Amino acid sequence: MNYIDILSRCSLFKGISRDDIEDMKSEGLLRYNHVSKEAVIFMTGEYINEIGIVLHGEVNIENIDLWGNRRILANIKEGDFFGETYALVNEPLMIDVVATCDSQIIYLSPGRIISGEFNGVQWGITMLTNMLTGAVEKNLTLSKKIFCTSPHSIRNRVFTFLSFQSVISGSKTFQIPFDRRQMADYLNLDRSALSKELSRMREEGLIDFYKNSFRIIDVSDSQPEQP
Repeated sequence: MNYIDILSRCSLFKGISRDDIEDMKSEGLLRYNHVSKEAVIFMTGEYINEIGIVLHGEVNIENIDLWGNRRILANIKEGDFFGETYALVNEPLMIDVVATCDSQIIYLSPGRIISGEFNGVQWGITMLTNMLTGAVEKNLTLSKKIFCTSPHSIRNRVFTFLSFQSVISGSKTFQIPFDRRQMADYLNLDRSALSKELSRMREEGLIDFYKNSFRIIDVSDSQPEQP
């Protein structure tokens, strides 16, 4: 599958034709890069002027504080994009963007689009609309993470997170996008404490799991404890 096919599936390019994408490339608005596993694509403190789109592979949005504590804020898969907020404002990054495997990235330069240079062509207006919609959707994703990390107890955080994943998949059996370390980082928990709680929940018949595959056994009889 070539890059145009993948970009066509990206919400940022909704309503933009293959010819339009080729036009954007010829205008110098798109560039390609290959990154290796664990490569830092964007770094905390850096100023950026490009939006990244994952063509192949995946990346994590991470935050590392001054004490070295890391939290995963989001997992970006093929066809998704990242860095849009920082690319549109003159603010230093408060996050790292790290490739979780060898990945191919297309970078979009939104500055000239926002300037109105391409308002005379339909894809220019469409891209502006898509960028606004994308920013709103990312805010929703951030809200979900806040819901998952706001409960005080480990169990409530796990219940909230697994509930979201179940709703997204439309099934009580689903896969999560993280391994145990990444799940612990996302929920802002100690990995060993998370593993112990998951084991307890399985022993109590609330859930079952194998690696990143989970099954909620009986939601109606497995209400989380009060925080």
